[in-house]
Amino acid sequence: MFSRFVSGGFGLLLLVACGSQAPIHAANSITCSDVTAPHHAYVVVQHLSGASIERCVGFTGSSIDGQTVMDQSGIEYETQSVTSGKVVCQVDLEPRQYSQCFPQNHPYWALFIESGGHWSSAPGGYAEIQLHDTEALGWHYVNSGDPAPLPPPMPRQLAS
Repeated sequence: MFSRFVSGGFGLLLLVACGSQAPIHAANSITCSDVTAPHHAYVVVQHLSGASIERCVGFTGSSIDGQTVMDQSGIEYETQSVTSGKVVCQVDLEPRQYSQCFPQNHPYWALFIESGGHWSSAPGGYAEIQLHDTEALGWHYVNSGDPAPLPPPMPRQLAS
């Protein structure tokens, strides 16, 4: 995995940004948890404004579920329980306030999965998703009238 980053010119950036097991919060750095773990999954969040953040989460098993990735990423998020499971209402404090998760004619969080260098719409809820090494969970806050929302940007670690 590290040879992929080094060959893409991101090795030094990854090692500097993820050099410890504690999250790092610095401008233009990539925040990682447990960089020594054998596998890493990513979370990319793109706000309605176009601003985005990303985090990586280390894990030891063959996969990690979406809720664990979100919990360990350190990204703030809020959910509501519905009959089909949990839905995400707020990510990284957007929207600032809400009383409903999907109010009519208001933006919502579209969920995507990155695998093999390509984003696709998530087939189900975030908690049921299983990510493998170098895969990503993507959130994009989009207008309710958008019939085909675009995914967030690729994680910087995978963009090379």
